Amino acid sequence: MPQLSPLITNLALILIVAGFTSLLFKWLKQPVVLAYIVAGIIISFFISKETTEYENIETWADIGVIFLLFGLGLEFSFKKLMKVGVTAFISVAFIVFSMIGVGYLTGIAFGWSHITSLFLGAMLSMSSTMIIIKVFDDLHLNNKRFTGIVLGILIIEDLVAVLLMVLLSTIAVSKNVEGKEMFVSLFKLVTFLFFWFLLGTYLIPTFLRRMKPFLNDETLLIIVLSFCLGLVYLATRAGFSSALGAFIMGSILSETLDSERIEKMIVPIKNFFGAIFFISVGMLVHVATLGQYIVPILIISLVVIVGQMTLATIGILLSGQNLKTAVFSGFSLAQIGEFSYIIGALGLSLGVIETSLYQIIVSASIITIFTTPYVMKLAEPTNRFLEKKLPDKWQRILNRDASGMQIINEENVWKKFLSGLITTVLIYFLFSIIIVLFFFRYAVPIVSYYLPGIHGDIVCAIVILLTISPFLRAIIIKEDRSSEFMLLWNSNRTNRGPLIFTLVFRVLMCAGLITYVLFQFFHENFVISFTGALIILVLFLASRRIRIQTLRMERRFKENLNEKEKHEESKAPLTKGFANHLLERDLHLTNFAVKPYYSIVGKTLKELKFRQFFGVNIVTIVRGDQRIHIPNGDVRIYPEDQLIVLGTDKQMEAFQQEVEERRKKYTHLQEKEISEVQMKQISVEPHSPLVGKTIRTSRIQDDFDCLVVGIERNNSSIMNPSLDLKFEEGDLLWIVGESSNIKRMRGSELFQKNELND
Repeated sequence: MPQLSPLITNLALILIVAGFTSLLFKWLKQPVVLAYIVAGIIISFFISKETTEYENIETWADIGVIFLLFGLGLEFSFKKLMKVGVTAFISVAFIVFSMIGVGYLTGIAFGWSHITSLFLGAMLSMSSTMIIIKVFDDLHLNNKRFTGIVLGILIIEDLVAVLLMVLLSTIAVSKNVEGKEMFVSLFKLVTFLFFWFLLGTYLIPTFLRRMKPFLNDETLLIIVLSFCLGLVYLATRAGFSSALGAFIMGSILSETLDSERIEKMIVPIKNFFGAIFFISVGMLVHVATLGQYIVPILIISLVVIVGQMTLATIGILLSGQNLKTAVFSGFSLAQIGEFSYIIGALGLSLGVIETSLYQIIVSASIITIFTTPYVMKLAEPTNRFLEKKLPDKWQRILNRDASGMQIINEENVWKKFLSGLITTVLIYFLFSIIIVLFFFRYAVPIVSYYLPGIHGDIVCAIVILLTISPFLRAIIIKEDRSSEFMLLWNSNRTNRGPLIFTLVFRVLMCAGLITYVLFQFFHENFVISFTGALIILVLFLASRRIRIQTLRMERRFKENLNEKEKHEESKAPLTKGFANHLLERDLHLTNFAVKPYYSIVGKTLKELKFRQFFGVNIVTIVRGDQRIHIPNGDVRIYPEDQLIVLGTDKQMEAFQQEVEERRKKYTHLQEKEISEVQMKQISVEPHSPLVGKTIRTSRIQDDFDCLVVGIERNNSSIMNPSLDLKFEEGDLLWIVGESSNIKRMRGSELFQKNELND
């Protein structure tokens, strides 16, 4: 008799338990992540972690981490990182470093080792993106001003978590926190991120664009997964975690036009393997031994809640936001996030933290997730208390206009020039160094094996120099042709000395890199190598072909990097410039979709009186490809319109409440049974009131919303009969209509004596 593999039976057990716990937690209106952890705790009674079955679950959990990070990368995008603003960067820097310090001191107070305490601090510094988004939705806070700041903070925290995983693994392996070792590891990490992001952005969008005719959903899914797992393999080969490779590939694909399509296809895979990962987290919790850890669980839960509330509020205040925004934002971050589990799993795999600490973190996480909605509800009374108790002088300082901090003197030409120059030099020079190191590490040994001696050295040198030539040319030429350079050169003669110095410095940098390459192959003295480097550099600058190649590479990279943004802007309800003109203190823009069942459909803005009732202003109506900016009172609202509404948090709340009421009413109507259209046969009996009447005069369509589509008479069929055709005895009518209407028609005087045949 054939038997199922334990792999399948264990998977069945996992899914059955997870399915029931998910339904239970949905009914309780709790996050599904908690359901998976509870499912893992239940399953731990049936599957011991010492068995081979648990090893299979660990493998699935590892795949789950890969797809979780890949999905986060798809939602992340490095371009989005640059848009979240100074507020998020300053806030995250303060929150993460402060919470790591608090967690480290807490671990030391418990008598744990330095490395264990450091892992504890890292785990406590991460808030939960999944939980916060769900609570925002449940509490109807998505249109508040502070939610944008919180989501920006979460975006950067995701990246910081990935970086922390790499740094912590380096510290765990080296068993120390040596400055040089940390610097080298950080440099390798930044180099890996930088290289693959640039290379991926240059190649992958172009590949997907050219292969689009062949990419149905199945093929695209296979291609995307191959990209993801390929970079996962390269990341592990380079000494980094698999999660880093998955995250980088996700962030690269997030900038493509197919990102939303890819994200939808990945969601089921991410949910499935992610669920197994969180179940594996729960399996590490031993209920029998939790009693002895109850004190550290409660203390760490309290540290997270109070620490995040306080430190996050302070960090957001330091970034320039007012007191109310800081309090509401800080109180939203008071929980332990999903990345904490991943960091904890990393510590377990490296053998630097105990299973007991993992149990404590998971238990504390459950407590902080349950308390999150209640902590967020405390923000309003806390803000009122602080406004009442704080001195007026303090309140004036704390409630200063944050927008004023973002005013930058863009007319400072020197700053603009130096900013662009430093960015260009760093990007191109670092990329050139990576290419040179790559060739010396992998390509040169292969060429030397098949073509030894001077001939192989010449070939390698030529290939390396030609490969980096477009980047070296861009370092020297690009910024010197900018408008800022020309303005500084022509406006003041004293500027020419510093400008020439920047040019000479760049020439020396590029010549130094070429000298290094030549010296490695030909071992000539420094003077000869440097002279040769200058000659080669002049040839690069004079070459028309290299100039064209440089321009093509830059153009393609910019097109790939910006194609999604341009596509979204072409369909966006508001242009950036228009939105910036409308932004004022405490005002923000929100997009509302008009559903066909809303009572506002068909009415003019003058009739609706949004401004009088809610205080909000309709600044734009998006109707298909048409944009109606600042609509007048005679403009009507139609189904599927997009209303761009400007108002304060309170005004938006009143407006949204009205929208939510409409949604609830429609949801209630949807719960009613919907009658389907059916086709029935009805015979015209002798003495029926229908005999002698026409289809028109019978009013079957008018009174019962039914349609006579055919008549069978004397062994012949009349399809689509005329409305003036008279009914006769023995006719067999084909009636089409909703089942409820046909039933109502049967009960009428016309058909009381007739038999209905299916």
